[in-house]
Amino acid sequence: MRTESSRARSTAETRERIVDVALEVLGENPDAGMGEIAVAAGVVRRTVYGHFPSRLDLVRTLTERAVTAMSLVLAEADASHPEADATWAAFVGSVWPVAYRYRVLLALRRGEFGGTIHELLGPIDELLADLIERGQDAGVFGRHVPADVLGQVAYGVVFAIADAVGSHEDLGVRAAIVTSLLTLGVPQARAIALTDGQP
Repeated sequence: MRTESSRARSTAETRERIVDVALEVLGENPDAGMGEIAVAAGVVRRTVYGHFPSRLDLVRTLTERAVTAMSLVLAEADASHPEADATWAAFVGSVWPVAYRYRVLLALRRGEFGGTIHELLGPIDELLADLIERGQDAGVFGRHVPADVLGQVAYGVVFAIADAVGSHEDLGVRAAIVTSLLTLGVPQARAIALTDGQP
């Protein structure tokens, strides 16, 4: 008989597999149902619903993980770069794999779960707004819209580019950094220099 710890480990592994597969399936088709996710994960629907009683529960988990990952990346970038525009470039450069992985949130945010996703993204929105405001005060970011709106627009650009990668082979992290910096009002020459300075 399996021990309690092995059962718990197996349950945790199944949950992780469902989450990973859900990101892939929803990334290809944001309207995919729980049944499609179950098939792709190699489990029955009951197993998926055992971990996530509703599609909203699954989307909430995906969003919470994205927020945690992005917050950690932003904190590290902020600690390493005193200039706001350099912090942003480092943030996008490091968050790119996360943005690509969670690109489905851009589509889901426009759908029926938009309110929930928006609320869960609140902490990262606030962190980005603080960074943008710091950049505006330093004169490196534009003031064409308020800091909170500008932050959402700029990282929305990153997710939009991540979502378009499949149909545009020339797109990638470089395009995401440059385009988001231009959106923030950084001059093109400075945006390119900051991008080229990324590892």
